[in-house]
Amino acid sequence: MFGATLLLSLREIRRHLLRSFLTTLGIIIGVAAVITMVTLGNGVTASIRDEISSLGSNVFIVFPVRTDRGNPRPFEQSDIDAVATQIAGVELAAGSASASATAFHNGQNWTTTVNGVENDFLRAQTIDVVEGRSFSAAEESSGQNVCIIGPKVLDAIFVPGVSPLGSEMRLDSVSCTVIGVLEERGQGGGGQDQDNLVMMPLKTVQRRFIGNTDIQSFVVKYDSSYASSGIQASLVDLLRERRLLQDGQDNDFNVIDTAQVNDALGAATGALTAMVAAIAAISLLVGGIGIMNIMLVSVTERTREIGIRLAIGALAREVQLQFLTEAVVLCCLGGMIGIVLAFGLSYGLASLVDVPFMFDPVINVMSFLFSAVMGIIFGYYPARRASRLDPIEALRHE
Repeated sequence: MFGATLLLSLREIRRHLLRSFLTTLGIIIGVAAVITMVTLGNGVTASIRDEISSLGSNVFIVFPVRTDRGNPRPFEQSDIDAVATQIAGVELAAGSASASATAFHNGQNWTTTVNGVENDFLRAQTIDVVEGRSFSAAEESSGQNVCIIGPKVLDAIFVPGVSPLGSEMRLDSVSCTVIGVLEERGQGGGGQDQDNLVMMPLKTVQRRFIGNTDIQSFVVKYDSSYASSGIQASLVDLLRERRLLQDGQDNDFNVIDTAQVNDALGAATGALTAMVAAIAAISLLVGGIGIMNIMLVSVTERTREIGIRLAIGALAREVQLQFLTEAVVLCCLGGMIGIVLAFGLSYGLASLVDVPFMFDPVINVMSFLFSAVMGIIFGYYPARRASRLDPIEALRHE
């Protein structure tokens, strides 16, 4: 019986094809909007997590901040050494200093950032050298003019397809030998392009580019078996003591825990995605009301047909099942079209805003099932009304 009812429903939908399509338009838009918003939200969340993870896992980033006492006060190497040796759970600490520079090679020039770092800094932030090598101990201690270049610098001023290792390049007036190429890392925290940089030994950058021994920021990698809150508290106490901050004075530095930032941003984007998806779901309700409206019109148009069926022995529940099936089929067709439309929209918009395309089968299945449920909810009243028609009165209907 259900198969025959389904065929009758499809026949009625086909008889009024344009009206059926317009009726399901609300469902199509609702399903497409919900799936697209959730997919883009997942992509944005994944993109943010990638950016934060590029700073390293189980890592604190420490940098000076401006206070009412004046400009930000940089750190000293002794501060880094104290953090590495006096706080339990700290695996390594490494400072950095940076400056803007223009890179010259092969008759080309390119504006970039020179980062003075040590190998511990690369290990803390899980930065890989995909070609060549990192700095040797002798190069770090003596501050030799060697450098590791980012992918964008490689593409901008070096000959394509030719290894840059061993080549001489110039950063402003400083010549250096290329010993490695960094992995591609994309956009980093704060909007910094992590592919457009050149890394040199910290002492080299301090001596040749900034002219002092200041450390502008440093990273602290800690053991994940320790509580990050305890390590952070010890870190703050130690730095306050070394920087001679009195009780009641604000910290003149800031400590960022990448794990906490990752969790906070993930929760915020998840909540925003859910809110936008909920707003988009309102169109599903509008589409459901449209289904109910058209089904009531259909009942009125087919009153005489219903009367004939009831008069020749059709049961009321069979009439009800026919109209309910028709409403569910309309909603399911709208749901399937919406899913196909959402796939194309999600893929296109993800490429447009440069976030990963995160196809989620769960939200697609849930949206389809929800559209079917909408058909049951909003199709029940018209179907019930059709099944309760008096056969004699229905046969008199013109």
